[in-house]
Amino acid sequence: MLAVHVNIQVKSDVIDSFVEATKENAMNSLQEAGIARFDLVQQKDDATRFVLVEVYKNADAPTLHKETAHYARWRDTVADMMAVPRSSTKFETLYPENSRWETA
Repeated sequence: MLAVHVNIQVKSDVIDSFVEATKENAMNSLQEAGIARFDLVQQKDDATRFVLVEVYKNADAPTLHKETAHYARWRDTVADMMAVPRSSTKFETLYPENSRWETA
């Protein structure tokens, strides 16, 4: 399992639009066979900062995700909303065990 945290900071005047576009992307992403989780979280003390917590079931899933129409639509929609370029950090999941993700 691969977990990716995508750190995002958006311009203050587009927070609602960013959230709407990102929720749509997340809902569609959860329909992909290779995605176990796709969470959108917002920083409590700075409403312009978000993290996408993406958990992929296999090594091919991130590439397949980036080939979907909903990802392309999200990427293009939010591009001008960014205050700074988004960044990501990749993690290997240690717990729960992979078998627990499969049944979730």
